Amino acid sequence: MNKIKILYVEDEPFLGKIVKESLESRNFEVNMVSDGLHALPAFQQYRPDICVLDVMLPNKDGFTLCQEIRQLNAQIPIIYLTAKNQTQDLLKGFESGGNDYIKKPFSMEELIVRIDNLLHLMNETQPGQQISTDAIELGRFIFYPKKFELHFGKQVRKLSHRETELLKILSSHRNFPVKRKHILKQVWGDDSFFNSRNLDVYITKLRDYLKEDENVQIKTLKGIGYHFVVG
Repeated sequence: MNKIKILYVEDEPFLGKIVKESLESRNFEVNMVSDGLHALPAFQQYRPDICVLDVMLPNKDGFTLCQEIRQLNAQIPIIYLTAKNQTQDLLKGFESGGNDYIKKPFSMEELIVRIDNLLHLMNETQPGQQISTDAIELGRFIFYPKKFELHFGKQVRKLSHRETELLKILSSHRNFPVKRKHILKQVWGDDSFFNSRNLDVYITKLRDYLKEDENVQIKTLKGIGYHFVVG
């Protein structure tokens, strides 16, 4: 069985050595680069399955590197490692094409779970694809779009048509940013102010429906849209 190939870009040698060796001990293949300037050529030559990028790098930061990678490959999963905690930094990360981020310091277990989840999600569905399955697992919930139902254990919640359409879009973009304008065009047909306020109401409703599982969250990306996180 072929090993999953990871391009790991990190300029802290001690941390980099620990992470690289830990990933390799879990049967990943890791190409580690310590300079942002050398990362893109390494990406082109190595052809990884997933990228793990530190944000603060010498000569070229992780956000810029991610944008350059996205021009070559629009689908490859990209995870940021960042010591930054400001909302604008996280938004910049998603805007530049990142799929997920982990705050430093982090555990290897968390990093490996994030890697496995992203690879699984990329294989399961790409952003923008329509989900046609009868049952969609969302954490501890089961979503049945054809029945307009959301199940939590023995509890069954009936959904309206718009609630169902909105949850379908979020589900097809799970763990990926989705633009507010895209949702409005798909569900309401246009992005007028009135429809935009309606979207706010429906997002609030869905958050309330999903509150029983803390690993399922609809996060607002101010000025962009939403990030539907399913842990």
